[in-house]
Amino acid sequence: MSEHIQIDIVSDVVCPWCVIGYRQLEQALSKTGIKANVQWHPFELNPKMPPEGQNLRDHLAEKYGTTPQQSVTARQRLSDLGADLGFVFDFNDDARMVNTFQAHQLIEWASDLGRQSEVKLALFKAHFSDARDVSDIDTLVAIATESGLDGAAARVALTGEHLAWNVRTMQQFWVEKGVRGVPAMVFDKQHLLSGAQGAKNYATLLRRLNNART
Repeated sequence: MSEHIQIDIVSDVVCPWCVIGYRQLEQALSKTGIKANVQWHPFELNPKMPPEGQNLRDHLAEKYGTTPQQSVTARQRLSDLGADLGFVFDFNDDARMVNTFQAHQLIEWASDLGRQSEVKLALFKAHFSDARDVSDIDTLVAIATESGLDGAAARVALTGEHLAWNVRTMQQFWVEKGVRGVPAMVFDKQHLLSGAQGAKNYATLLRRLNNART
């Protein structure tokens, strides 16, 4: 029996295509029966986002030149894709883009406890489905607690400097590797797929890598 395939995923918790790409990857893993070790890595789409965040529609217009109608169309497409994949995108006119630096610190802390994926997925749900502020430390501590972790320990970790240094270092590593957008998935440390590629394409690569080991 072949060993698990290593999949490194560079992503941000406020990136809807990161949710979709991961759900597609899950489908591919389920369909193929291939086992994988998934490791999440930080990427901030908006590292200079202020603490108060920004209205999502205003943010998209400012950053990408998106018109209100284009925004509505894009949100509907994401909502439909999410529904097909079992994920709820609850967009509304009050939705905000927020700073995610501390959210990435929480994910890094959870990684040391073997609970990285649970916390990452909880943050996706908190931001996109439940309209919770994942830049707020009290919200992050609550999410840690809801994920079965020690909330008090999470708060101590988030108020220190060690995790911040780790996240900055990891982000710089992936930027130096050429990652400029997310999701970026690296299979077995050599095959990079950027963007949400679809369950079929993920399954094809998984089978190829798995067959090469047998």
